[in-house]
Amino acid sequence: MPDSADPISEVILSAAQIQHRVAALGAEIAADYAALDPMLVGVLRGVVIFMADLMRAIPIPFTVDFLAISSYGAQTRPGQVRLLKDLESSIEGRHVLFVEDMVDTGLTLHTLLRMLRERQPASLHVCTLFDKPRLRLVKLPLRYVGFELPDRYVVGYGLDYRQRYRHLPYVGALAAHLLLPGAADDQAP
Repeated sequence: MPDSADPISEVILSAAQIQHRVAALGAEIAADYAALDPMLVGVLRGVVIFMADLMRAIPIPFTVDFLAISSYGAQTRPGQVRLLKDLESSIEGRHVLFVEDMVDTGLTLHTLLRMLRERQPASLHVCTLFDKPRLRLVKLPLRYVGFELPDRYVVGYGLDYRQRYRHLPYVGALAAHLLLPGAADDQAP
C-alpha cells in the first residue's frame, strides 16, 4: 500500500496482470498474422517496454521499426506531429501493426495512421496496451486493446510523467501532489 511519501497513490495494474495480458495479445496477434510476415511499428519512447515484451510474446516471424515524434508541448497543437525519426524500412505492401502504449484523445495516433496509410501498406491495424476511451476526440480502429484505464494520470510500464516513472513494472496513479497544475487533464506519455 503506497504511503504519503510514495509518488504512486494507487496501483492500478500489477506487473503480473500486465504480463498475462501481453502474453494473450501476443498469442492473438500470432494467430491473426501467422502467414503475413507483419511489421510492428512503434513510436519511441513510451512504447519501448510494451513493444519488447510483446515481441517476446509473438512466436511468428516479424520485423520491427520505430518512429520518433514530437507531439506535445508549447510549440504544438493537439494532434500536430513533428517527425523526428522516420521509419527505416518501406511499409508499402506490408501488413503493419502499429503498436501503441496508450491511446487517450487519439489525435496524435489519428495523424500518424493517416501518414502511414499514405505509404500504402497491405493492411494497417493498431494494438494498444492501455486505452482511455472516455478522453477520445476522434474515432480510431483499435484492433487489439489490453486494458481500459481510468481517467487518472497514470505512470509505469513505459508511461511517464516528466520523463520519470517509466521503469515501474506496474501501472499506478501518480500522487496528486506531484502533478503540475493542469497535468491531470493531459496524459501525454
